[in-house]
Amino acid sequence: MAPSPPADSRVLAHVDMDAYYVEVELLTQPELRGRKIIVAQDSGRSVVLSASYEARADGVRSAMPLARARQMSPDAVVVSPHMEVYRELSRRIMAYFDTITDAVEQLSVDEAFLDLTGSLRRLGGPAEIGQKIRREIREEFDLPATVGIADRKFIAKIASTRAKPDGLLLVPPHRRLEFLHSLPVTAMWGVGGKTAESLKAFGITTVLQLAETPEPALRRRFGVTGTALHRLAWGEDARDVQPHRIEKSIGAEETFAVDVDDEAVLRAELLRLSHRVAARLRESGVSAEGISLKLRYSDFETLTRSSTLSHPTHSALAIYSRLLALLERLGERPQPVRLIGVRAERLVDEGGSLQLSFDRTETNWLDAESALDAIAKKFPQVQTAPASLLRARKEEP
Repeated sequence: MAPSPPADSRVLAHVDMDAYYVEVELLTQPELRGRKIIVAQDSGRSVVLSASYEARADGVRSAMPLARARQMSPDAVVVSPHMEVYRELSRRIMAYFDTITDAVEQLSVDEAFLDLTGSLRRLGGPAEIGQKIRREIREEFDLPATVGIADRKFIAKIASTRAKPDGLLLVPPHRRLEFLHSLPVTAMWGVGGKTAESLKAFGITTVLQLAETPEPALRRRFGVTGTALHRLAWGEDARDVQPHRIEKSIGAEETFAVDVDDEAVLRAELLRLSHRVAARLRESGVSAEGISLKLRYSDFETLTRSSTLSHPTHSALAIYSRLLALLERLGERPQPVRLIGVRAERLVDEGGSLQLSFDRTETNWLDAESALDAIAKKFPQVQTAPASLLRARKEEP
């Protein structure tokens, strides 16, 4: 295998389909173009899967409860999703990307990284290839796409976000820091609302301020998250585009030897399964956007409940917290539980979905989980688990 080119000589593109679910629906319902559109199952407990830019102007966002979205945009049209159509079109779009380069890293149904370095001689300069991609996606699929191009994956991702909708933004290597340091810190990959609030409380509102803050100070205040953000603020990201197939989900389940009606036992098993699933997510280099809980009662009746996470994660703590909420929502169980299961869903590549948290509990927990991963890898004969689970095993008769 040929060695990877130096980071500064790479040409990486992030291609993101604009309001993908909405635009696919407009292919068969063109009369809705220009209207406020929400793609969601039309029921009281559903969430928004996608929204047109007209609806987004009212504040509607993906993963928002549909009831709240209706309040914010009462004149929006709710369109039922057609997931099989989205997946089939995605398959064809990814096949088109393969004609541009053999290095395509699919992040989700509607976005991918492309390493264009080896395509320059055949297809032209970076901007020329970016325009070609946008033009040919429009011609072949009648869909808009935005392209960000840079020599760093996360900068290409930021560039595509800044160029939306239906645009192209090229960030040359010599203007990398100029581009980054001109941005508000909220434009950074992984900086959400809570993270931005934490940074602001520390006196940081721009990427330049983040870069100029000494790394040891950020590390003391925010742990590994502070170090990671400081490195990104200086454009440090040497990761290559890594072609791979996206795993649809990662799960684990346990069938009890004796049916269980003890709440403490169910919670302990959920914690154990959360760690198993989170470890597999980290090993696979992916994070989950959603989580589901499965319960099978003694009469074999099976229930499944799903939830969208606030941000993609591979943290057992975040997964377990959401599972407990799902379990509590089920209320009093009519009979003992025969099987309990956990499934991480809508998996995305860590590089394309980086979400850093300044919640000290989550940061510390991730540090501990990563340490457990390292111990288990180095000493496979040693059994590692949270102390509460080890105590529970000790107390078992």
